[in-house]
Amino acid sequence: MAININAKTSGVGGLETTADNSGNINIQSGGSTVMSVTSSGVAVTGSFSQNGAVYSTQPSFRNLIINGDMRIDQRNAGASVTPTTDGTYTLDRWTTRISAASKFSVQKNAGAVTPPAGFINYLGVTSLAATSVGSTDYYAVSQFIEGLNTADLGFGTANAQTVTLSFWVRSSLTGTFGGYISNSSGGRIYPFSYTISSANTWEKKSITIAGDTAGTWLTTSGIGIRVQFNLGFGSTYQGAANAWNSSNIFQPTGATSVVGTSGATFYLTGVQLEAGSTATEFEHRPYDMELARCQRYYEKSYNISQSVGASTSAGQEYFQVAGARNINYGLYTTHYKVPKRASCTVTLYSQNGTSGYLSNGDSGANLGTGGVLFISSENMFVSKNTGSTIADGTVISYQWTAESEL
Repeated sequence: MAININAKTSGVGGLETTADNSGNINIQSGGSTVMSVTSSGVAVTGSFSQNGAVYSTQPSFRNLIINGDMRIDQRNAGASVTPTTDGTYTLDRWTTRISAASKFSVQKNAGAVTPPAGFINYLGVTSLAATSVGSTDYYAVSQFIEGLNTADLGFGTANAQTVTLSFWVRSSLTGTFGGYISNSSGGRIYPFSYTISSANTWEKKSITIAGDTAGTWLTTSGIGIRVQFNLGFGSTYQGAANAWNSSNIFQPTGATSVVGTSGATFYLTGVQLEAGSTATEFEHRPYDMELARCQRYYEKSYNISQSVGASTSAGQEYFQVAGARNINYGLYTTHYKVPKRASCTVTLYSQNGTSGYLSNGDSGANLGTGGVLFISSENMFVSKNTGSTIADGTVISYQWTAESEL
């Protein structure tokens, strides 16, 4: 027997309960069904309102993208970043792909334009020069999704699910733009195209992609799916869009190059990747929940609004030495707020922002000849200093970052 519950979709009317010949129980309000409960689970359609506010009743955690509304920027606290090496992270979970340094900058809310309704932040790209894109050049912003979060899609099997990518985009340029999704090795690639019709105007795009039944798709803590928005790709990587390939075709032929125009802008928000052939409304998750999801891959001791490497004591760890001891044997343990994807790369900072040092917690001065990471795991790290003997009662302090990105 199935039970269909039809919940209120407006502030008018009461609830009515009926039963049909199949044994279905219907709870109706205004004649519109928004939720069905069956022996196989719960399916929700539509929305409900309360005190004039409309809320989605879609199942939560359908969006595989983390920080798709670009709220969280732990590393830079809103400052502009100019990638000089491939794989430079900008806003949380969003990395860059570059074949040459310093061709564009990335900043949270660059240009200070009004985001689309329902959003307060966006990732902003600005081209820093009129770059001629060589045949093997590439420039893009990407998110790598962990395989543990994409395993249920069944990619690489006969049961591969269709997925839909949706997002809001705005650019000073118009025309055909490109991006792609791929597996971890880049051996299975789906280049997609979309059109920006009006310059400097937010437009919502939706791209439905049939699940790939071929190739190897990781279901571990490695990269399950790469999602990429291209800013300029060379001719070697261009070809037919909207079909799976294993030929290094990452971009539709003739797609617009953002880095090809000095000062060109490309803004992105509301990015969502979900199972199914229809784009649902963007899943707004609570801020603390989204922050914790980001912290699985990157965490810092600094306050969220404070940039890494700043001269500040806010947020730093403190330890007091009990008994004089050689500084080489003083070990200091830090536990993460959120367990990490893997053992981390940890960077220590003194109170004045010097990388690789611990501090005298009272004076803020650098201690010894440098800080050393002694042990690192998914849950904690142990640090020690190098140098002379620490006096009894000395307070040790330090800031830190821990990274386990894909």
